[in-house]
Amino acid sequence: MELLLPNPANSPPLTTLDFLERAATAYGDSPSIIYNNISYTWSQTHRRCLQVASSLTSLGIQRGQVVSVVAPNVPSMYELQFAVPMSGAVLNNINTRLDANTLSVLLQHSESKLVLVDHQSSSLVLEAISLFPSKTKAPQLVLIDDEKDSGSKNRSSSVHFLDHYEGILEDGDPKFKWVRPKSEWEPMVLNYTSGTTSSPKGVILSHRGAFIITMATLLDWSVPNQPVYLWTLPMFHANGWSLPWGMAAVGATNICLRKIDTSVIYRLIEQHGVTHMCGAPVVLNLLSNSSHLEPLNRPVQILTAGAPPPAPVLGRTESMGFVVSHGYGLTETGGVVVTCAWKKKWNKLPLTERARLKSRQGVKSAVFTEVDVFDPETGESVKRDGKTLGEVVLRGGCVMLGYLKDPEGTSNCMRENGWLYSGDVGVIHPDGYLEIKDRSKDIIISGGENISSPEIESVLYSHPAVNEAAVVARPDKFWGETPCAFVSLKKNIDNELTQKPTEEEIIEYCRDKLPHYMAPKTVVFQEELPKTSTGKVQKFILREIAKAMSGDKSSCALG
Repeated sequence: MELLLPNPANSPPLTTLDFLERAATAYGDSPSIIYNNISYTWSQTHRRCLQVASSLTSLGIQRGQVVSVVAPNVPSMYELQFAVPMSGAVLNNINTRLDANTLSVLLQHSESKLVLVDHQSSSLVLEAISLFPSKTKAPQLVLIDDEKDSGSKNRSSSVHFLDHYEGILEDGDPKFKWVRPKSEWEPMVLNYTSGTTSSPKGVILSHRGAFIITMATLLDWSVPNQPVYLWTLPMFHANGWSLPWGMAAVGATNICLRKIDTSVIYRLIEQHGVTHMCGAPVVLNLLSNSSHLEPLNRPVQILTAGAPPPAPVLGRTESMGFVVSHGYGLTETGGVVVTCAWKKKWNKLPLTERARLKSRQGVKSAVFTEVDVFDPETGESVKRDGKTLGEVVLRGGCVMLGYLKDPEGTSNCMRENGWLYSGDVGVIHPDGYLEIKDRSKDIIISGGENISSPEIESVLYSHPAVNEAAVVARPDKFWGETPCAFVSLKKNIDNELTQKPTEEEIIEYCRDKLPHYMAPKTVVFQEELPKTSTGKVQKFILREIAKAMSGDKSSCALG
């Protein structure tokens, strides 16, 4: 057959920004955003995004320049996922829980030209900018007011802020012809990986990558038209796993939520008939340990990823009426690219076995290319026996373009063989399903045996007194390393411990359920485990504590 080349009719750049215009047409009168006493329709959201995009260009923002946003899951944060790239700029969502020094590093590294900042983070951003070198030009600032100020025409009285969000919106043109990408490979978003320090890793995702990961998520999660989606996942975390754009594609109602509060979550689920939500395993743990004792009136689909969820937590969450879907992805892939595709025959299994199967990460999404586990020495695929460990590698259309200003870091993880190396350790089961065993740096090597910390954590989570658990390596003169468990205990509504197990009791509980060499040799009781804003336990902090304890054989309690 004759080879025909692409032409302008069949090769316009793929971009998720087209979803908004479609939503305004197909679902124009349907609710798009609900937040406390604020509500918008899709036609209103479309118009508001065009106005903001118009104003950004009027402020001098040019194609390819970086515009940063520091805000929680409020309506303006949702709008900016569209408005910033519609101006031609690169969207940079920033974690609201970073300290001023780290934030300053990121703003300088990205060369951000404008920062839109929520009023609760304004002092943080101002402090971050005060740390800029004297000759470094600071970005312009726009203040996002609280919802009670929405619609106000008042300009900021502060000399630090150019304007209010609603002010620039009102100045914008609702008929603005938004800036389409010249190529689908143009950068669309810049996301910094969690745990960023003085050596930032800024992940650049293209319009094409965002489009592919969005469609993958909608397809693999079987999202129907017009769901009701509750924003429990921070939009600053990998653009909310692509779901701001995905919810526009299906005409969803977005229920915005400023902060995680389990009582508020349960109230909003019942009030608005929530059908879908996302969250890291820590959110599942909060929901399943809440004082809300009654199961949900109707099932709620919840997608979890970010860390291997313990099977006991999955079981408790599903017993409350949540239908849990489990996936795996990286900031470098734009979101979830591996999901535990569920088989109907598994529904007949006992709850504990279903939870065990669901805690596996699964298989590649339908629109991703390949996922494998490579032996670190041979570079070949490991045996599909569920036991042989290797590094998880991926490739597909939503993999990042690379790290900003870091060609060495890019080449270290995006190798010449065409694979993205994740740094995660996993196995492939005989049925082809991937299971993450640990981060490569978190594997505990004790007496020559490789120990997976999530396996121990899963047992700890099954203990009736344990609320949270994390396991790290503790240096040992004889074994090299031994497992050290950090746990927080459950409390009742009066904030009193429900049980007070001893270190010996926790260790014996694990020894009854694990090979003895895998059981923790030390247990550290804490009020709460240190976590990132996306719910990942900060194991580097726990490793430092364990290292400092290496000469002390006793347990300790840390606040």
